[in-house]
Amino acid sequence: MQSETQLIFEQSKSGRTGLQVPATPENLPRYTPPAGLARESAPRLPEVSENIVVRHYTNLSTRNHHIDRDFYPLGSCTMKYNPKINDEMSALPGFAGLNPWQSPRSAQGALQLMWELSQSLIEVTGMDAITLQPAAGAQGEFTALLMFRAYHLKNGNVRKRIVIPDSAHGTNPASIVLSGYGVTQLPSDENGLMDIEALKRTLDEDVAGLMITNPNTLGLFETKIAKIIDLVHDAGGLVYMDGANLNALLGIARPGDMGFDACHMNLHKTFSTPHGGGGPGSGPVAIKDKLSKFLPLPVLAKKGDQALWDWDRPDSIGSVHTFYGNFGMLVRALTYIKSLGGNGLRAISDNAIINANYLRKKLSPNYLIHMDRPCMHEAVFSGNNQKAKGVRTTDIAKRLLDFGIHPPTVYFPLIVPECLMIEPTESESKETLDEFIDVMLRIDREAGETPELLKNAPYTTPVRRLDEAGAARNLNIRFFSDDQS
Repeated sequence: MQSETQLIFEQSKSGRTGLQVPATPENLPRYTPPAGLARESAPRLPEVSENIVVRHYTNLSTRNHHIDRDFYPLGSCTMKYNPKINDEMSALPGFAGLNPWQSPRSAQGALQLMWELSQSLIEVTGMDAITLQPAAGAQGEFTALLMFRAYHLKNGNVRKRIVIPDSAHGTNPASIVLSGYGVTQLPSDENGLMDIEALKRTLDEDVAGLMITNPNTLGLFETKIAKIIDLVHDAGGLVYMDGANLNALLGIARPGDMGFDACHMNLHKTFSTPHGGGGPGSGPVAIKDKLSKFLPLPVLAKKGDQALWDWDRPDSIGSVHTFYGNFGMLVRALTYIKSLGGNGLRAISDNAIINANYLRKKLSPNYLIHMDRPCMHEAVFSGNNQKAKGVRTTDIAKRLLDFGIHPPTVYFPLIVPECLMIEPTESESKETLDEFIDVMLRIDREAGETPELLKNAPYTTPVRRLDEAGAARNLNIRFFSDDQS
């Protein structure tokens, strides 16, 4: 019964229900939608019983890989274990039952939670102020760049370009273009770090700022970051830290102390709120004082013991999210921070770095390490050794699925041929890492002895190798055709 899973629409039977909705009392006011907005027919929703719905989605959840099933070493995504206490706290009736339209006076507990989370994140980053609104890291980037633009315009400077390294996350250039700037991409130097001489040559009065990930997407700390930031500041620009890799810095180094003007944090990565499958996420942006007048509306403030929303911000870039962000993620993140404390946060990064270097050392005899020196929280390999045997990195990734392990990030960063970016995180045991190492070494042997085995993998998953390009280019997620909708 589980080999073929029907769509929920295919299980629909006319007249079957899973929920009885009481009739609307006659004395309640009726709402009439504006002309032209009311449906002319009922929506084509599946008609199924409650037990069919529960079984359908429970079964689907076991056919996909997730962090509660097994190891998920997805590079630059920090797929760490999410403690269940986080979910329990976010489900408390006082939090789950909040209405975003409630007055601040009646929601002081929630605002206090947001205030304490804000102060914790400011402390972690060494910044001066923060917004919790952005719903993801990419939206955090976009929010910060809008503040960069507002800052320059306020100071009478119409600047045109943002500089990024060629190892930048793909969201960086997208955020730059969306915010109205042009992209200038610089090559990395021979050590996999930002090329300072190339940076010097491109800095001029048109450069609005620099976006850089630290540690970068090669898993390397930008050792000359202070010099880089000074150069950009001397040219009148601002510097943004893509905080996707903050998991390597907790309690060790702070973006604000390095000189960054803004950075985002992925609460759904570093602070263990769930992610994957499109969210909901949370990407707060922390900033230095010089940008505080441009924060999105409203800004959380304190007057005595009372928390309140400050809307009197004439230079604000406006709101970037409905209401105040994804509140449930904020509850989970503060629970995680409070559970660990300062020493615990430091231990996260220490162990994440140790785990990544353990994998780097164990796998480097068989898999070509891109930069042969200690890494931060993730290790970046090339599959060129295996390519010489006739298999590609994508074949290695597909074969890993047969062992119940999610593949690492592949073919990114783009500057590494046949790239395998592995981020084990701090939440995995040595036994799990050893199991992964054994599987990777077995796959390397198979590449030499039975390459066709890898080329046709996976064998044990609910579906085999799919046409990924076709799925992306011919996307169709509707059950009904146009004439049936």
